[in-house]
Amino acid sequence: MTVTSAAQAAYLLAALLFILSLAGLSKHETSRAGATSGIVGMVIALVATIVLAIDGDVSVVGGVLLIAAMVVGAGIGLWRARVVEMTGMPELIALLHSFVGAAAVLVGWNGYLEHSSLSGSLLGIHHAEVAIGVFIGAVTFTGSIVAFLKLSARINSAPLMLPGKNALNIGALVVFVALTVWFVATPNLGLLIALTVLALALGWHLVASIGGGDMPVVVSMLNSYSGWAAAASGFLLSNDLLIVTGALVGSSGAYLSYIMCQAMNRSFISVIAGGFGIAAGPASDTDYGEHREVTAEGTADLLAAARSVIITPGYGMAVAQAQYPVAELTRILRDRGVEVRFGIHPVAGRLPGHMNVLLAEAKVPYDIVLEMDEINDDFASTSVVLVIGANDTVNPSAAEDPASPIAGMPVLHVWEAENVVVFKRSMAAGYAGVQNPLFFRENTQMLFGDAKARVEDIIRALTSTSAGAPSRETLGV
Repeated sequence: MTVTSAAQAAYLLAALLFILSLAGLSKHETSRAGATSGIVGMVIALVATIVLAIDGDVSVVGGVLLIAAMVVGAGIGLWRARVVEMTGMPELIALLHSFVGAAAVLVGWNGYLEHSSLSGSLLGIHHAEVAIGVFIGAVTFTGSIVAFLKLSARINSAPLMLPGKNALNIGALVVFVALTVWFVATPNLGLLIALTVLALALGWHLVASIGGGDMPVVVSMLNSYSGWAAAASGFLLSNDLLIVTGALVGSSGAYLSYIMCQAMNRSFISVIAGGFGIAAGPASDTDYGEHREVTAEGTADLLAAARSVIITPGYGMAVAQAQYPVAELTRILRDRGVEVRFGIHPVAGRLPGHMNVLLAEAKVPYDIVLEMDEINDDFASTSVVLVIGANDTVNPSAAEDPASPIAGMPVLHVWEAENVVVFKRSMAAGYAGVQNPLFFRENTQMLFGDAKARVEDIIRALTSTSAGAPSRETLGV
């Protein structure tokens, strides 16, 4: 067996492990095994790449630089993974997507500069690959940078509303096709520069035109773009593993984006075109009346008398790091015979699966964490709903107000419960900038302050009043 055939066999094994990784990540119970499969597959791929490079035309200096770059990159990756908070994961992932885009651009440029061994029709195909790879990579690069800046609050999250923005996007795509045809026919550096600049500008405008409330979909969309950028690089480098891996990431990211678009009542085509950023009306544009407040002790009394409780977490829970006291509150209530479940909206948080990961981190049992479609019909028979840091995903105007900027977006029907307690720092609107009439409903009470501190106050109130008290099961309730 030659080194080349051994490397190809290793690539095939790595590709199978990546497929197993995606399958494992689809369920809570197998997610750890899925992550492990992905890690093992990537290690195998990296080792095979190094061996193949050393056996090929790479010089000793080149081999040393390759290994050094991998060591430095791995060190930075491990450091960032250890220090990043869960609340910072969305912007970190967006930034990582930009690296994939930048790499695709560099591979494309290198492919143009080194094509002396090609001729005839193969040269034309090669230049088409260069143009497409550079375009996808550049769009991914600047789009991911803008997403990172919005998610990290370094720039305003409101959508950029340039006149004729959709025409600008369509025009850029038309110009891209024309430049690609021209570049394939008569390749030159000026055309490649023009194509790169156009793609960088388009990527920036696509994501800048999308409002902050839609960033979870954007992150998923950019994940898909980064996969196609990697696949384009695979064609340029004649690397089967990059093609397979890129196609896996691109297709799975596109499917996830489609699912999230359905969850937000958005058009999938509009997401791809960057045309669904809507400037929401001001938070004070409607007078919903007065809200009612409740104390932690009052909330504890409601929970003590409850038969069933549903907790709907949002990004505010992540910011407050309240998942651990929430898990403790869940344990206390379940020990007392109260049915406790969690209702998770598909776009809760700033990243797909954000809330699920937080709850798993706090050791909340998987079987009581349910998706929106699984639990929405149960709110009407629920004693108490705790809305912890969620806002837009529990906004009844999405279902009841056709004029609302979020009209038609599927939401958790928390307002149907007997009692609703909303944990918030203030009466400010949500990330989408839309006021929430839920806060003013007769069955809703507001519990203001830091979510973690308020949940801890509730736990203290429950444990101090229930010391020695029989559970609901003991009482036969």
